[in-house]
Amino acid sequence: MGFSAITPPPSSQDARETLLEFPDNRLLIDLCGEFDRNLAQIEHKLSVHILRRGNQLAVVGSAETQTQAAGVLQHLYQRLEAQKPIEAGDIEAALRATELGEGTSVDDQLEMFANGLYEIRTRKKHVEPRTEAQKAYVRNLFEHEMAFGIGPAGTGKTYLAVAVGVTMLINGQVDKILLSRPAVEAGERLGFLPGDMKDKIDPYMQPLYDALNDFLPAKQLVKLLEDKRIEIAPLAFMRGRTLSNAFVVLDEAQNATTMQMKMFLTRLGQGSRMVITGDRSQVDLPRGMPSGLQDAEKILGDVSGISFNYFTSKDVVRHPLVARVIEAYEKAEL
Repeated sequence: MGFSAITPPPSSQDARETLLEFPDNRLLIDLCGEFDRNLAQIEHKLSVHILRRGNQLAVVGSAETQTQAAGVLQHLYQRLEAQKPIEAGDIEAALRATELGEGTSVDDQLEMFANGLYEIRTRKKHVEPRTEAQKAYVRNLFEHEMAFGIGPAGTGKTYLAVAVGVTMLINGQVDKILLSRPAVEAGERLGFLPGDMKDKIDPYMQPLYDALNDFLPAKQLVKLLEDKRIEIAPLAFMRGRTLSNAFVVLDEAQNATTMQMKMFLTRLGQGSRMVITGDRSQVDLPRGMPSGLQDAEKILGDVSGISFNYFTSKDVVRHPLVARVIEAYEKAEL
């Protein structure tokens, strides 16, 4: 099991090369990826060259980048040995884990990444938080009855919340899931779309359907929706309800008004969990109208039992270009 590192002798002409040997050639093929795209991703990020020689990989670069690349390759190979697939996000996560932090070694960070405690099991897939902020967020989703996730797009705020909700529903910890969003246009006008109320509302709710489809088989999801064990509804439909034994998510909370936010938060009933996610940089409310999310931060920051979790562009798990786009906009706003 595992791989071995072959250190070249001091007299070697290529002293800047680390040779890694992998015993299972089938896993090595998966490690490299189709057309070696996994290796290319690591090469681009760490400025190294990775050459395949039979069942060995030669890493060429500085001593520091060789160590980082070897750590990433080791972590990814261990995932494959544990019968876990490798996706682009997993590679980005492993790359982040090798960036040395204060008092944390490369090996320690990789071990934290491999910790199964951060794995969320749903019917269709296992979900793993990929950054320290995401791990803290998931831990708070399980430990607190009310949790806020605040940060830019692509950081997994809603995706992880829905995954935890599905896990709790499967395990019998809650009786139902309720997902909600404010029905506020992001610069477009959807009121003229054809169809009844559901047809007009569904475009706002599609990201929530997409997340559920990732975690539950299609037939089971349809049945849960029909039985009202999973509900997806606009924020305005929450008025007057008391939500007991439910996992409740308010997505795009930056577009809730202060009154709507207070109305929503006071729906919490016995045995329920409530998650509020939002991005303060994407408020679509009319000019001059305060965001209920920003007010909630100020008002509830010191309230016991409520957690606030913040994400940055470093936590983006979509295409790496998304993080660079967010960083560019943040600089332009300074």
